[in-house]
Amino acid sequence: MGTSLKYRRYRNRKLGMHTVTECRAEDNYTLWLRFDDGLEGRVYLGELVATKTFRALCDEDTFSRVAIDPVSNTVTWEGGINLDPEVLYRDLASKAQSALH
Repeated sequence: MGTSLKYRRYRNRKLGMHTVTECRAEDNYTLWLRFDDGLEGRVYLGELVATKTFRALCDEDTFSRVAIDPVSNTVTWEGGINLDPEVLYRDLASKAQSALH
């Protein structure tokens, strides 16, 4: 018996975890993201890409092939590079909060 990806996605989701619904790579190692609650915005990853762990993303063509893993709900690239959606959400939420003040 098969399990649909949608069921597996939400079954594996932790309570209160935010879901990335859209993601695209933009210029200068920036991701545009939209979350299930409507929060959206840009996250700059240039400093992260400069680290040893994420060096493979220095190639702009590789960086542009970002995707959302339907099971783990991580922002992902080939080669097993993943970013936690909660960290990305907190970054966007803090920027949105700062803009209000």
